[in-house]
Amino acid sequence: MTNGELPAFHRIKIRVAALVFDGQDVALIRRTNDRGMTHYSLPGGNVEPAEPLPDALQRELEEELGLTPEDLESPPGFTWLLDAMVTRPGSSPPRKLHMVYRVRLRPDVRTKLKTFEDDDTVGRGDIVWLPYEETRDLDVFPPVPIADLADSDRRVDASSAMLPSLNDSNFRWI
Repeated sequence: MTNGELPAFHRIKIRVAALVFDGQDVALIRRTNDRGMTHYSLPGGNVEPAEPLPDALQRELEEELGLTPEDLESPPGFTWLLDAMVTRPGSSPPRKLHMVYRVRLRPDVRTKLKTFEDDDTVGRGDIVWLPYEETRDLDVFPPVPIADLADSDRRVDASSAMLPSLNDSNFRWI
């Protein structure tokens, strides 16, 4: 650090995201960058200052998918916490704590949901529904083992909720 520069990851942001399942399918946002590379993300976004996590998740699911609490089989279940300190394009990157939840849709909800998401910072993304088994080799952010939680009866032990941290040695932005 020189001349009063702040170190990378000096800020911490919290992001909520959801694995949204409809039967064997999971909702992902698909984007293609200017180099023609495709990547996927879980629906979600940053938590606003002083915003409770459940409110942030509800807001993000409404904004990105058009989902309301009435559309879900049960309240979202906290699944994983991912601590990410990854250098990405742009100015000094924040450290991000990703709070990942699992949700299941009620029957016949999917047909009324949005088909694309328009984000002012990263542009338009298509909402795609993929069989969860086909997600194993996709570039997904945050990188979580989607197929491990497709079974709605599977519970996550609190001791395994913390995923391995991300940093520049084990993750690369595409």
